[in-house]
Amino acid sequence: MKKLITSLLALAALATGSLLAQDRDITGTWQGTLHVANDLRIVFKISKADTGGLKAVMYSIDQGGQPIPAAVTLQGATVKVAVTAIGGTYEGKLNNTDGTSVAGIWTQGSTPLPLDLALASDKTAWAIPEPPPPPKLIPADANPQFEVATIKPSKEGTPFTIHPTNSGMLVANNVSLSYLIKFAYEIHPRQITKAPAWLETEKYDLTAKPDLEGQPSLKQMRMMVRKLLADRFQFAFHTEKKELPVYAVTVLKTGAKLTKDENNPNGNPGYGGGPAGMRVMNSTIVDFISFVLNDAVDRLVVDQTGLGPARFDFTLKWTPDTQAPGATGAAPSAVSADAPPDIFAAVQQQLGLKLEPTKAPVDVFVIDKVEKPSDN
Repeated sequence: MKKLITSLLALAALATGSLLAQDRDITGTWQGTLHVANDLRIVFKISKADTGGLKAVMYSIDQGGQPIPAAVTLQGATVKVAVTAIGGTYEGKLNNTDGTSVAGIWTQGSTPLPLDLALASDKTAWAIPEPPPPPKLIPADANPQFEVATIKPSKEGTPFTIHPTNSGMLVANNVSLSYLIKFAYEIHPRQITKAPAWLETEKYDLTAKPDLEGQPSLKQMRMMVRKLLADRFQFAFHTEKKELPVYAVTVLKTGAKLTKDENNPNGNPGYGGGPAGMRVMNSTIVDFISFVLNDAVDRLVVDQTGLGPARFDFTLKWTPDTQAPGATGAAPSAVSADAPPDIFAAVQQQLGLKLEPTKAPVDVFVIDKVEKPSDN
């Protein structure tokens, strides 16, 4: 009987602790140190989300301290933080005694690291570095072009990348002319007809500098690439309207699983990684379609989500279909049981969206002329 009473008291204590943790307010500033080659001080500022629940902003102080949005959940004594913009997660146990410490693990990539957090006061909180000034922007009404552009064949094994720098330059590696056309005109590879085979198979490294100082908008960057295609590749085309099979992106009845990014509404989107973990940052759904989905599936994708110009951060993991035109990344030779799902299931399970097959009239690009790039 004494053992039974002791066991019941222990269970009651555990249950009470769990309820206290669940009801505890964990909003505030939490900080701890990741012990790596160079110790990194990490700060999470947790607050109430407008839609209920919790949200956070993460700062890696010793890496510049840029604010990174995060999502937070508290279940019992378990604290979970998802930092989708950098593909990181944190999970820890809240100390039920005083609620001012969390013992947990930070995971980013394949190496989990211990990270213990302490609730900071105004006196003990680490100073967050002042953010650098935003990059100078090319005026919205300007019509820039590339003043200097270097184009050369890529070396075998060069990974694919394409990104604008803060100074406004466009840097791309192992990129095909087909991809540049797709980027410039926001189209799917299947919309390009009468193209020579080398349009897809020949890969180039590109570095291009605008003729105006500052960072161009995404719209301006696309226009500059269009001018580059005409000048250096002699690219000319006309369009014809044709009904084609497409995929329409819609939101599931359960709602989208996306984290809003309201830090830089006028900034360019960012994409990093690949199918094993594509990190999408500050992106609208339309841009996500243009940069990711149109490469991952065998049809043009159209937006029917109704999410408009809102920008989001998220991570998407999928197993590529190597038969899709322009597919990025190679599918594993033998799909393991724990491999990510295909792109259709991944979009549903991880984003709360759906790719629905349908038909729609679209513009088809008929190539009239194209040549390999002229000398630098």
